Amino acid sequence: STPILNRPQSAVLGMHNIIERPVIVDGKITVRPILPLSLSYDHRVVDGADGARFTSHLEMMLSDVRRLLL
Repeated sequence: STPILNRPQSAVLGMHNIIERPVIVDGKITVRPILPLSLSYDHRVVDGADGARFTSHLEMMLSDVRRLLL
């Protein structure tokens, strides 16, 4: 699903339910919990590169919780 922007919002982060999906880790298929994220933003306010950078930084922080504590 895609979050809908309402005025005066410039961006909305959608966090969906955590589901277990097969992923490849070190060449082997394993089941891992996955949290789908989606970011909707007003392109008049937020540049696409900045939105992508924010999403990838958030993914990096959530994948290693120890980074959140630093």
